[in-house]
Amino acid sequence: MDIMKGEVICIIGPSGSGKSTLIRCINALNDVQQGTITLEGYDVHDPKLDKLELRRKVGMVFQQYNLFPHKTALENVMMAPLKVLKEPKAEVEVRARALIKKVRLEGKENAYPGELSGGQQQRVAIARSLAMNPNVMLFDEVTAALDPETVKEVLLTIKELATDGMTCILVTHEMGFAREVADHIYFTDKGVIVEHGAPDTFFDNASDPRTKKFLGQIL
Repeated sequence: MDIMKGEVICIIGPSGSGKSTLIRCINALNDVQQGTITLEGYDVHDPKLDKLELRRKVGMVFQQYNLFPHKTALENVMMAPLKVLKEPKAEVEVRARALIKKVRLEGKENAYPGELSGGQQQRVAIARSLAMNPNVMLFDEVTAALDPETVKEVLLTIKELATDGMTCILVTHEMGFAREVADHIYFTDKGVIVEHGAPDTFFDNASDPRTKKFLGQIL
């Protein structure tokens, strides 16, 4: 798998096929048994690599929002740059407010997670990850826990990030979204990349029987 700067990659496949494990390995949340992952010239699993430095480059948004319930939306977004990067508070707040506006939550800065819908909380989580100024964003089935009405809000946010040129790697079950935004689709099964290609080719002319069976079940 080769991913170029600014590309949007969607990874699809049945449950247990290794999709989430793959992107967790990119962020060094999971170790690898063999092979290598290289990010901008760095071996992600080099024992000498500073994991904090890596995670400044690679943001990740999970299925669960993992927001601090006792902190406001603005405080949640500001926390990592303040605590981890030790950046000046005034500078961080300006950036955090801009990011909240970017994910279309202007006016919700002082709301607590419990006062926000699932889709709004997920967008706060995206803004929180962007606050670290990453070069790559990983999304692990970020709409799986959302109701259908709020899925569109989150997908629109990700689409806007992609349009802005952010390198995005998504594990997703949203096939229509994958077809629309991805530069390349990867289909995994039993820990192996079975087939990959540009969206039109992949969805309309899949060649592997396992890919065809999977698409036939979900499209």
